[in-house]
Amino acid sequence: MDKSNGCSFSSIFSIAVFSSAIFVVSLILVRLLYVLYRSSRPLSKRASKPVSTLIILGSGGHTAEMLNLLVVLQKDRFNPRFYIAAATDNMSLQKAQLLENSLAAENATRVTDTAQFMKIYRSREVGQSYITSVWTTLVAMVHALWLMIKIRPEVILCNGPGTCIPLCAIAFIFKVLGIRWSLIFYVESIARVRRLSLSGLLLYKLRMADQLFVQWPQLQRQYPRATYVGRLM
Repeated sequence: MDKSNGCSFSSIFSIAVFSSAIFVVSLILVRLLYVLYRSSRPLSKRASKPVSTLIILGSGGHTAEMLNLLVVLQKDRFNPRFYIAAATDNMSLQKAQLLENSLAAENATRVTDTAQFMKIYRSREVGQSYITSVWTTLVAMVHALWLMIKIRPEVILCNGPGTCIPLCAIAFIFKVLGIRWSLIFYVESIARVRRLSLSGLLLYKLRMADQLFVQWPQLQRQYPRATYVGRLM
């Protein structure tokens, strides 16, 4: 009798666990569909209040393009600004600091009031083996999670470096879980004429970017969900 009761309890418990798992998975799938639907819709006009903005810098040409874009950005609209670059990138944050210093001098403000500068571990270095990159990718994801919890940006602005993928992935997961809705704007490099970069392709195919901008009309024709904005350089 006791054995029969034990089996019945075990069966009921298993059914309850299975039902709960199905319910949770269903909720996540519904939320995922809602996020994908909302991200595919035209952006609604929001109140003109400042929005905290995460700016992801790459090395070399990526940083130059991003800084040129920031020159024409409405600084009072996208404020405060959080700059992130790879831990091994020694130049990008220095250039961003120079830009912010000049803005602070023009407006008689302090840089610390409007901008912060941070570094993130790379998922994979140039020439690194794919086997060892598994570990470094996990470390980068954990670091990205910590940074996203700390910053909680309303807008993410990026333009190509692989550094943006862990941060954008965490931001997308936050959307699905209802933790934080961060708008992701990706501006493809002007050097990409016919095909998206790997970062751009991932954000496009996985529908993580709310808006993906390209600078060449033929690129927009190949990726119709992208927005052609002309050459920004």
